[in-house]
Amino acid sequence: MGIADARAMHPAIEIVEADPGADRRLLESLADWCDRFTPLVALDGADGLFLDISGCAHLFGGEDAMLSEILRRLRHQGFDARAALASTPGMAWAAARYGRGPDRNVAPGEEELALAPMPLAALRLEEKARVGLESVGLRHVGALIGAPRAPLARRFGSMLVTRLDQALGGAEEAISPRLPVAPLSVERQLAEPIGTTEDIERLVLVLARTLRQDLERRGEGARRLQLALFRVDGAVARITVGASRPLREPLTIAKLFHERLTALESGLDAGYGFDLVRLSVVAAAPYAALQTDLSGPASAEEEEFSLLADRIRARLGDEAILVPALAESHLPERRARFVPFGGESPSAVEPSSAGEAKPTTHLRPIRLLEKPEPVEASAEVPEGPPLSFRWRRALYRVARAEGPERIASEWWREDPPAPARDYFRVEDVDGRRYWLFREGLYGGEIAPRWFMHGMFP
Repeated sequence: MGIADARAMHPAIEIVEADPGADRRLLESLADWCDRFTPLVALDGADGLFLDISGCAHLFGGEDAMLSEILRRLRHQGFDARAALASTPGMAWAAARYGRGPDRNVAPGEEELALAPMPLAALRLEEKARVGLESVGLRHVGALIGAPRAPLARRFGSMLVTRLDQALGGAEEAISPRLPVAPLSVERQLAEPIGTTEDIERLVLVLARTLRQDLERRGEGARRLQLALFRVDGAVARITVGASRPLREPLTIAKLFHERLTALESGLDAGYGFDLVRLSVVAAAPYAALQTDLSGPASAEEEEFSLLADRIRARLGDEAILVPALAESHLPERRARFVPFGGESPSAVEPSSAGEAKPTTHLRPIRLLEKPEPVEASAEVPEGPPLSFRWRRALYRVARAEGPERIASEWWREDPPAPARDYFRVEDVDGRRYWLFREGLYGGEIAPRWFMHGMFP
């Protein structure tokens, strides 16, 4: 309906410009809030949510009590929501939108009876298929349930049969949660909301002690943990910390979250308080128990350093401590890069699909210049090693030389590709050794140039 027609019928109507982006953010915030009921929450279009409550309903007194609690809280927040319970996502979707009466829940085995009087839109069909079915007099789902499947699929597409089977339970339909499901989680529902950092830290220590039992049973330790704080008004704050070694010790976990909460204290808005706190293990790794003697573990210093580094990262961010790591590259200056301390997997070091970097068999200098520096070199033959070179205004005469070692450019990373390099290991008359290379080939468009790249001990 046009705005003019709407105002003619209702002069006091309020017109608000549509903002699809804001609507999407609101729906995502509602999905975060629903995480307090089940971790399997998926977005459904622009106005709906799917919740897989398998194994979760008993925590809220049963399915009906859980649904009533969800609707009550949504109404308290100012939302007008319709919801339904069913054994299949398709049936729940149809009952929530087209079900009649206050009780839209569909018991297992009653899908066909509940779906039959509903319009064709309850099957989530495309507009073309729905209009085609209505043009031949098929306006309700009940007219399709007993009809032969082959003619329907041939005339209106296979999706019609698939949607019908999904709603009736004849075909599986999985929902994809918008957030990854943590393998281990512990939570605490609070009768009185909390809002201070001290209360949150005390609760983290209690949850970490419970989490330790599950980790010991699985023989694992936590590499990344997430603390989810559910506010009374529906907002959710998620705080994540990482560990360079698998952790189980509750005090250590509490220290990491203490540093993170201290850094976020000014930005953590508690509102009217948090009434649900959940601690989850986002990433885990095998935890090897070591037998120690009276002198203590041999790796005590390494563990202390790892804990110190983890606390610094929790306070200042993962980029606060960087360590060098090998990378997959032909060019020497790209063979190493700095990565965050305590990386979880080799893929975090090098995204190349070629695998982990392999150490080279050629002799490399210990000291490599950050950027190759140009030198003036003279050679006896065009393709041979230099007889002398001038670097940083000093002249060096070559006594011995080895090479060349040719390293081609990485044409898949550079456009246009850089010229090939011929590396030489040279020693001057004073016994100092250097790593030089000639960039470019004789006879090409660009004249070859010499560079200093590193020094040997």
